[in-house]
Amino acid sequence: MDPLDFSTFGYAVVLCITLLFLYTKFKKPSSGSGGKSPPIAAGAWPIIGHLSLLGGPKAPHEALGDLEEKYGHAYMIWIGVHQALVVNSSEVAKEIFTVNDMYVSSRSEFAAVEHLGYNYAIFEVSPYKQYWRKMHKITMLEVLSNHRIDQLKKVFVSEIEGSMKLLYKTLAEKKDGSGKMLVEMKKHFSDLTLKVIMRTMVGKRYSVVTEEDQKEVLRYRKALRDFFHLTGMFVLGDAVPFLRWLDIGGYEKRMKITARELDEISGGWLDDHRKGGRWDENKKEKDFMDVMNSVLKGASLAGYDADTINKATSLNMILAGSDTTTVTLIWGLSLMLNKPHILKKAQEELDTHIGKDRFVNETDIGKLVYIQAIVKETLRLYPPAPLSAPRELSETCSIGG
Repeated sequence: MDPLDFSTFGYAVVLCITLLFLYTKFKKPSSGSGGKSPPIAAGAWPIIGHLSLLGGPKAPHEALGDLEEKYGHAYMIWIGVHQALVVNSSEVAKEIFTVNDMYVSSRSEFAAVEHLGYNYAIFEVSPYKQYWRKMHKITMLEVLSNHRIDQLKKVFVSEIEGSMKLLYKTLAEKKDGSGKMLVEMKKHFSDLTLKVIMRTMVGKRYSVVTEEDQKEVLRYRKALRDFFHLTGMFVLGDAVPFLRWLDIGGYEKRMKITARELDEISGGWLDDHRKGGRWDENKKEKDFMDVMNSVLKGASLAGYDADTINKATSLNMILAGSDTTTVTLIWGLSLMLNKPHILKKAQEELDTHIGKDRFVNETDIGKLVYIQAIVKETLRLYPPAPLSAPRELSETCSIGG
């Protein structure tokens, strides 16, 4: 065969394979067992799908919300070569997480979870298999149960009281002639949530007194901030797997660096628990790492050793409870400060049901109806995560018809 003809033949084969690939990926999905297929949003590009839409001037959740008027409460988009169902309805979402909960509990594979999540050892973002079920059961019984919350109440109370006293002391020392002062509440809320969750998870009490303490806290904050930033970044290789090796943007390289930093930090926590060469099983006030060590007893699960599971699950709890709480507190306070009449009504409710001589406790929450409404409205207007973490369907099911 002539070299030119051979080259032309090669290009033709590549073209045919590419077209076949696009056809199999972009053909209309089957309707399953008698149900209707969801509409597919227009404007998908070859290979990258609707990524141009998600990378436009609007935030992704706003761009997806705009499509609801045209395509209804549930429609399909292409994220690279993967199909995704977008749901914009509380009724459909409720159906998904009740009727079809078993089918949507799994997670897709992402570069961020692989590198930053100990290769899927962070169970909340791992596939729905035996490991996920086992770890979910452990955390529900050992961390989030009413019994454990009751045991940890004094931690919450002491840290909140300490935070309030610090604010009062700062006001007394630095207030101006009007009796007022400026306070950076973002840092204050961030410190408070970090102190509470670190004491409950790894038993560390943070008091930024020395320069060394300050450096340690800044190191933790930077590692956590990098984690949230990188897990929220779009990695082209997740949408188009055959381009992952290029590492466009260098995100995977940065993920590996942050993962090493987080592992070093969590490894330090484990070392602190092993002072003297062993765990103190007789400790009266056990933190989460203590509890995990007692439950695991050195055993491995799904190929992960006990230390990896302990570090991954502790980081999971810290990451899930720190940034989201801080963001909600900041927005709630900002919204009330911008609407003084709402702030005044909230203060009046506190004065009526609590008084001015004590702190609010959990048993009071049921009486604070107006403040509950403020929290719900804050979460509606400014949710910490406007888009829920993507799920992966493990079986065929019917959603919204």
